Amino acid sequence: MTVQSAPTYSTSASTCVAAPASCVAVERAPANELALGRLAIGLRLSDYLELAKPRIAAMALLTVLVGYTLGGGAWNPAALCRMLLGIGLVAVASGAFNQLIERRTDALMARTANRPLPTGRLQPAEVALFGVVCASIGVSLLYLTVNPTTALLAALTLALYVGAYTPLKRYTALSTAVGAIPGALPPILGWTASGAELGWAAFSLFALLFVWQFPHFLAIAWLYRRDYAAAGLRMLPGDAATSDDRSRSVAGFLACGYAAVLVPVSLLPGQLALAGGPYRVAALLLSLGYLAAAVRFAWSESRETARGLLYSSLIYLPALLAVLTWDHLRLLN
Repeated sequence: MTVQSAPTYSTSASTCVAAPASCVAVERAPANELALGRLAIGLRLSDYLELAKPRIAAMALLTVLVGYTLGGGAWNPAALCRMLLGIGLVAVASGAFNQLIERRTDALMARTANRPLPTGRLQPAEVALFGVVCASIGVSLLYLTVNPTTALLAALTLALYVGAYTPLKRYTALSTAVGAIPGALPPILGWTASGAELGWAAFSLFALLFVWQFPHFLAIAWLYRRDYAAAGLRMLPGDAATSDDRSRSVAGFLACGYAAVLVPVSLLPGQLALAGGPYRVAALLLSLGYLAAAVRFAWSESRETARGLLYSSLIYLPALLAVLTWDHLRLLN
């Protein structure tokens, strides 16, 4: 049998065997480079998305929509987009500045060590620029296309979150109370964006979110108390954890106290004519369920009961706001 050899080409230096596989590799190189480029861009965008804390931003924008609806805002797509874009950009800036300030403590905690700044995937200067650009565009957009009051409150929210709450976490557990103020302002931003005047009805929304945050934050602080302690952050009232993995803090009792206060506070929107009977019933039942989760946590502080309180808080707020919005619209109709 005759074996056919690969074609050869003569040169002045030597005789070379053609390599079709090499030709194929050369032809595919640009495609591979393009895929790598797309991957790099995708990873970069993913890092910037992580800076924005999208889940927190989404929850904030949900409460903005609730405030806008309860304030009587018209559901004009252009107006809604301008409001949500402006407030969303300020929320993104808050997340970016927060991670910029906490990049060293984030590196000391297991749950945050893989963030873009501690790992070096993003540099402090570019994150600072990103935050400044987002904040500037967001506040300017609100001022020019919504109203000055909303722009001012958005700037105040950013300043309190970044300038007060974030640095205070190193020094006192009272930082939670300070952080609860910007955390409760998003529905007020929606309220003012609707054109409604600030008053007791708007305050009832602020009070609802303000008090709701404390059991929620206390559960998180207890669950990650060792991480926070290792990073030098004072998030949990009381002393450090004991050897049997229980905390001598008063977290459980405080959670019960705030959850108990939330019961009458949750009824305020109904008393101020924002909603009717169905909301009052739902608010009472949901608040008592939240209180029960806090009592269970106080009775036996453990990862199971702390997670139960945390999950209860995450169910409570969206459910309550959904019923509040539905009942408000029902009354209007």
